[in-house]
Amino acid sequence: MDNAQEEAVTSCRICAGMCSLRLARDASGRIVSARGDKSNPLTRGYACIKGLQLPAAHASPDRLLHPLKRLPDGRFVRVPLDEALDEIAQRLQNLVAAHGPDSVAGFRGTMNYSNQTANTMLPAWLSALGSNSFYSTMTIDQSAKWVTFERLGGWAAGRDPFLAADVLMFIGTNPLVSLSTFNFPSQHPVRQMRDAIERGTRFIVIDPRRSETARHASVFLQPWPGEDAALLAGLLRIILDEGWHDTEFCAQHVHGLDDLRRALMPFDVPAVALRCGVSSESLFEAAAVFARPENGRRKRGSAASGTGANMGPHSNLVEHLVECLNVVCGRYARAGDPVANPGVLGPAYPRHAQVIAPQRSWEKGAKSRVGGWGMLFGQKMSGALSDEIETPGPGQVRALFVDGGNPASAMPGHERFVAALQSVDLLVTIDPFMTATARLSHFIIPPTMMFEHADLGTRDYESFVLHVPYSQYARKVAEPPAGAEVVDDWFVFWSLAKRMGKPIVFDGVALDMERAPTQEELLAILARNASVPFEQIQAHHLGKIFDVAGATVQPGDAASAARFQVVPQDVVQELGTMAREPAVRTQAATEGFTHLLAVRRVRDVQNTMYRQLDAIRKRVPNNPAWLHPDDLSALGVATGDSIAIASAHGRIEAIAEADDSMRPGVVSISHGWGGLPGDVQDGKDPHAGGVNVNRLTTTRTGLQTINAMPQLTALPVRLTPIQNHKQPS
Repeated sequence: MDNAQEEAVTSCRICAGMCSLRLARDASGRIVSARGDKSNPLTRGYACIKGLQLPAAHASPDRLLHPLKRLPDGRFVRVPLDEALDEIAQRLQNLVAAHGPDSVAGFRGTMNYSNQTANTMLPAWLSALGSNSFYSTMTIDQSAKWVTFERLGGWAAGRDPFLAADVLMFIGTNPLVSLSTFNFPSQHPVRQMRDAIERGTRFIVIDPRRSETARHASVFLQPWPGEDAALLAGLLRIILDEGWHDTEFCAQHVHGLDDLRRALMPFDVPAVALRCGVSSESLFEAAAVFARPENGRRKRGSAASGTGANMGPHSNLVEHLVECLNVVCGRYARAGDPVANPGVLGPAYPRHAQVIAPQRSWEKGAKSRVGGWGMLFGQKMSGALSDEIETPGPGQVRALFVDGGNPASAMPGHERFVAALQSVDLLVTIDPFMTATARLSHFIIPPTMMFEHADLGTRDYESFVLHVPYSQYARKVAEPPAGAEVVDDWFVFWSLAKRMGKPIVFDGVALDMERAPTQEELLAILARNASVPFEQIQAHHLGKIFDVAGATVQPGDAASAARFQVVPQDVVQELGTMAREPAVRTQAATEGFTHLLAVRRVRDVQNTMYRQLDAIRKRVPNNPAWLHPDDLSALGVATGDSIAIASAHGRIEAIAEADDSMRPGVVSISHGWGGLPGDVQDGKDPHAGGVNVNRLTTTRTGLQTINAMPQLTALPVRLTPIQNHKQPS
């Protein structure tokens, strides 16, 4: 075989980076290894450990290759695909007839988001059934971004382009590890950071840990977890008091600036510095670096947040204030600016320099029957899903379909949610591995994995995750293992709709319900209005920065009355409430807690995926509790010792590990580990497979208004050593 036959090129779809991979194949065509593609114009040879282990995931002996049905005694038996789908369809027919279509729910996980045909087919199937019960990881992750867009408004031309940035601010996000910060490229992030610094871009990082990203910062603030909203309010007040805001932009596009000034009055520099545990000087410096004009010129560049800011107290307010920084400083593309990424997969359309008016869509349309929560972008709130399953009555969720996710591990209020899953009449999981959710399921349908089907990048988010007009057609480069009965995720939903006599409209196109479409036909539908013809996109499986027609931002409509609503009444009320509340750290100490727990990502694992693979398990065998060495000393424990972590809602045991990047008084632990309640590895032996940090959280109290977001970070916890319990050598 020559090299062209021995090597295949495709893209990783684990995260938004979509890095190009070169795959080595043996004589039988089996993928045996992966490396980054140095010839790719965007990723330039970069690939993280997760993508490099995809061959091992495809070939894993733990991979499920046949549909399984759980028997009443808990055992799983193999069943033919058609038999499984026939029984599932019949049970669905009965449930819908007896309890209505909303009794059938779908849950979209990470790998559904990155699988474009499945991503579109799942909500299309629910719509065909007439069900509004659509849930996803988004509404327990960063749905504050959706709330902010709907409450503050948006800018039709987008934020200042990355390559034009004088300064970038990151709040509770670590793009060098998470690869998911919208104002910073995900592709080859270390080189992107180095290149930006050489261009003169300055970085401001706000994080309770001196993260990998913070090491490159011009200004680093290390506040207590949970104080992001107060800190941002303080920055905004400095900017407005000093007159560093963009007065012309605000006069033309902002409503309520004077009301915002008044609402920010309690957040003066000394009070904010004391509350957040940062110096007044560093707070002022951060505001100056971000906003103070230089040489009579306004700065370019934006502020953006991540999970750390979107999972704590007042998370909707935090995100609102992040975007208010961009608004008052006018950090948006203006008329005449070049459009950095006019788009490849999406249709060509003009970008206008004008405000998209806030819609407050959650106040309209369907409401949940428990709690009265509205919907955001067609989704119900996952923080209320336990209530929707547990509460009897019309519309009670009785069937749940999980595609590409593992909510039994990922959902807050772990034990309660697992009990809710165990109570549903029908739980179907589409997953290649026996996850915690799969173990509870009545049926498991194993799908093809990413090398075994073609795919595209995201059309709807391409301008957010790609800063140039790039696309790579990910060809099918491998066959499923011999004898496997696996199907593309979307096929499950299409075939159930066929059996139930429910026609599917896929991205606005009515599908033939007699003949199953091919993957390529569905991708062609998604790209039918693309700026670049689908056939040209297909031809560039190596990846290409396309020479699309250049575009510039067009002037806004002079007749438009849309304005950013920087301080609607509910934001005024929450700012007032927060100003009257004690600091998070103070309140925690009053209640007898010793530390605050902060969320954390690790480079080697994406949520709950693939941590069972040998190479990953050797690098990160569990999820330790990272603490500053001074905290370990005060507790009388050393790295490798076991400690108990207790919140107001639960208790776990974890392995202590020293980390001098942590702020003393803060403990961080990553999510996505552990098993089901009662498993040996979940809270009883933290050395084997880690522990589920969601046992410390709850969905019964403390949910944010609008999006039912639970508090997952800045949790007050109590740490105590566990005697004579060390990690095995």
